Amino acid sequence: MDLFHTKSGLSLGFTKSSIADDPISLQMDTTFRFSVSPVPLQLFEEKDDGHRENRIERDEEIRIWGQSMCVKRQRDPKPLPNPCKRFAPDPGLDQRRAAVRSWGNQRLQEADPELSEIMSKEKQRQFLGIELIASENFVCRAVMEALGSHLTNKYSEGMPGARYYTGNHFIDQIESLCQDRALVAFNLDSDKWGVNVQPYSCTSANFAVYTALLLPGDRMMGLDSPSGGHMSHGWYMPSGKKVSAASIFFESFPYKVNPQTGFIDYNKLEEKALDYRPKILICGGSSYPREWDYARFRQIADRCGAVLMCDMAHISGLVAAKECASPFDYCDIVTSTTHKSLRGPRGGIIFYRRGAKSRKQGMCLSNGDCTDQLDFEEKINFAVHASLQGGPHNNHIAALAIALKQVTTPEYKAYMQQVKKNAQALASALLKRKCKLVTGGTDNHLLLWDLTTLGLTGKCYEEVCEMCHITLNKNTIFADNGAISPGGVRIGTPAMTSRGCLESDFETIADFLCTAAEITSCVQRDHGKLQKEFLKGLHNNKDVIDLRIRVEAFAAQFAMPGYDS
Repeated sequence: MDLFHTKSGLSLGFTKSSIADDPISLQMDTTFRFSVSPVPLQLFEEKDDGHRENRIERDEEIRIWGQSMCVKRQRDPKPLPNPCKRFAPDPGLDQRRAAVRSWGNQRLQEADPELSEIMSKEKQRQFLGIELIASENFVCRAVMEALGSHLTNKYSEGMPGARYYTGNHFIDQIESLCQDRALVAFNLDSDKWGVNVQPYSCTSANFAVYTALLLPGDRMMGLDSPSGGHMSHGWYMPSGKKVSAASIFFESFPYKVNPQTGFIDYNKLEEKALDYRPKILICGGSSYPREWDYARFRQIADRCGAVLMCDMAHISGLVAAKECASPFDYCDIVTSTTHKSLRGPRGGIIFYRRGAKSRKQGMCLSNGDCTDQLDFEEKINFAVHASLQGGPHNNHIAALAIALKQVTTPEYKAYMQQVKKNAQALASALLKRKCKLVTGGTDNHLLLWDLTTLGLTGKCYEEVCEMCHITLNKNTIFADNGAISPGGVRIGTPAMTSRGCLESDFETIADFLCTAAEITSCVQRDHGKLQKEFLKGLHNNKDVIDLRIRVEAFAAQFAMPGYDS
């Protein structure tokens, strides 16, 4: 049947359609023809209100190129929903919002009473105890407020101005401010030094430096752990077991102190370095109580073609206050923790030289092409993120910015001077009581007490002190064969100085320490050094209880920073 002569009232086309009161007319290219059976079709039915209702009274058969097609349309379409209903108030909406507010605004004691109770006990322990661990300190209230702030909520992978996420405008300002303050705190020229404030700890900061500058299997050289070095500088157990990641992924060869004096033997260090040819030479340690000869380290590094790196984790506060020699005058890279003598939040920091090379180097300072420009910045920043870390802890960076601002004040310098005075007072008091100190004293904030002359182990003495509410840590000394049963303890003065202790107070603390040594000797004599038997001797020990009462009475005199008295 010819499309344009059918009486069915239906014609189809691909160009334009129109609806009229008359039967529908849809135009189509005249070369495309198909037949429609003459079946009556009513497409629209006029209603009284002038609206049309789509209704199909019967099926219509359509043939296209001889193929039959049957079209059905809905007889009784469902009425359209009232659009106003979707805006009707949800009776449970306020209840759900209230639930979110309730969850988000609960205080710790209400949200988790169990954890709150444990935290309260820890606070009481700190208040009633004498804190002598050299790597610990008390932070101020402003630092704690930043750590527990809304900055915890934000993700900000990358560096300021180059983040993977949006919404970091103010986070960029915070991190840039922290970087600027770090350079000011150590009196550094921003044209010659850069800084990364994102490392989660000094150990991760150190490993970022190794990752940036070394290939797996490359050589490094640091102070031996029993001599006062840190395990992150690469260390093996006497059995040959690799302890730290630095020793697992890289080759490390330690230098040592003179066993008679306890001081670093720089002549042997130079001899070893020239034979071993490390790519990174590390100065700095975790229990070395004396100054470091950075000028001599620089000479040795230049002779063997090594990058000179300093880990100043323990003495960074003294460096900032100019109360000890500065590694920045000689080193290429300087790392540090931020929570020890700096009194900041727990984390790490990396300083690196930038600009033109000022010294002859025997190696490319990175694993790229050798040029006249230092490229520490790009390599180290990339090693921190994205090689080793994800998003930085913005609350920590803000808290660090606060601490670095305080570092530049006269009050902080006076604090660090008091830390040194207290360390020297404690050393003198112990020496008067015939105690043996490694190197015979201290130049900084810590001292190392050799207990072997008393026949004691560091582990047993540490246990007695803890039961008496004195916290310090067992530590290897250069005469030890390993760290399993160290023969000494490390004692630091920053924490109790932060609580207000002066020289006379550390005289009292020396008495407590010597009393604890006498208790340890008696218990070891009666029960032996084996841990299980030794601890039995401490149970309900009258001497331990008496010393604990004295210690708590003494400590309670000094307020804890960050809390109302």
